[in-house]
Amino acid sequence: MDRDTAKPDVDAFPGSNARKWVEFHGKNAAPSEYSHEFVWDVTREADGPFVTDVDGNVLLDFTCHIGAAPLGYNNEKVTAKLREFDLVEPMKIAGQDMYFGAGPTPEESAVPGSSHLMDELTEVSSQYGMDTVFLSNSGAEAMENAMKITHDSRVPSKYGVAFDGSFHGRTFGTLSITKSKEVYTRHYPQLSGIETVPFCDCTGEDDGDRNCECGFFAGEGSQLRTMLAPEGGRINPEEIAFLALEPIQGVGGYRFPSEAFMREVAAVTDEYDIPLVVDEIQSGIGRTGEIWASDHYPIEPDVIASAKALRVGATISRSEIFPAEKNRLGSTFGGGDLLGSMMGTFTLEAIQEHDLLANATRRGEQAKELLRDDSPASVEDVRGKGLMLAVEFDTADRREAVVTASLERGLLTLGCGEKTIRLLPPLDSSEREIKLGIGIFLDAIDAAEAVDASSKALR
Repeated sequence: MDRDTAKPDVDAFPGSNARKWVEFHGKNAAPSEYSHEFVWDVTREADGPFVTDVDGNVLLDFTCHIGAAPLGYNNEKVTAKLREFDLVEPMKIAGQDMYFGAGPTPEESAVPGSSHLMDELTEVSSQYGMDTVFLSNSGAEAMENAMKITHDSRVPSKYGVAFDGSFHGRTFGTLSITKSKEVYTRHYPQLSGIETVPFCDCTGEDDGDRNCECGFFAGEGSQLRTMLAPEGGRINPEEIAFLALEPIQGVGGYRFPSEAFMREVAAVTDEYDIPLVVDEIQSGIGRTGEIWASDHYPIEPDVIASAKALRVGATISRSEIFPAEKNRLGSTFGGGDLLGSMMGTFTLEAIQEHDLLANATRRGEQAKELLRDDSPASVEDVRGKGLMLAVEFDTADRREAVVTASLERGLLTLGCGEKTIRLLPPLDSSEREIKLGIGIFLDAIDAAEAVDASSKALR
């Protein structure tokens, strides 16, 4: 496959082979979130955003596996380095109980391991004074450990703060701070002491005219500030272990915070020394045109939780926040995923070597301009930072119709929130690929509108 000339080529979607794979998978798999019947054929050609399915359809993937494949498929920027290493068994070791290396010294290592990845992560987080990392297997584990270390450093604490619309994972602990769809949390037990306040993405940036409709700002203050005892509230800020924030909400609908909101979060957490835990699981590792989405805003994170594009889970903070006592943290495979550590390090190296932060910014601006210039009235909003893009529609039905019409034309997209489609092209997307993908997307919007107009005419 030649990435420079490849185009989507779809005969029928889903094809007969895909249907067989889906049926076979469903025989034993628990029900989960399979967004569409795309079945990647790992034995066939794929490059960057282009991928072949089990029926030979070539698709353009603008989901990047919900950000977990930041450079798309078989990208030479990563695979060329990976080929230099002969894979070994076991690829996962008991990483909290054993060390591993690839040569006599770290400087002479043939390939990067978990130690190198942690060194890279502290380097790209040094603006926040972070010098310590705990590696794990997933984003949920990264957030769980963020909650644990802040509780440990704030003994005796009994509160945590979360935001409406948030999604932090599917473990009991992370579900307690997940405040989006009820299906995620219904009937599951919750941690006590979790307080919820609005996530403010309202328009109006000036302190004197916030135009706040969500209720976060009220009168002269904010709900976050006024719930604290010194401000007349009922909660002692010294008993708050953490404030958990997605700098940009993902599952909740690609909601971008107002500047006034982020200034207030920064002010309150700084004034009362409340640890700020930022969930960068979907927004981090270059997706927004900065390594961390937090870098766009006036906040100072105390803990960063990362995963997805990093290929492993990581809880990043300062040494004084982490417990000094051994066995307060642990994980069988944490820090022991050889392949994941290599891939995470190679991804960070590719971002730096190929200037992909700047590319994500340029291509994101290109995509937004194309969408804003040519979108019909059914598109209520186009927003994004870097290549973390969102298109919000007038109705949920319209959103679903556009997802389907895009698939039929060979473009993979994903819904989020109530009526929004998220677009996550690879970080090294070219001008041609963005133009091609957005063109298909706009065609899909037109097709969905035509079907809607036709159905209305028949009523």
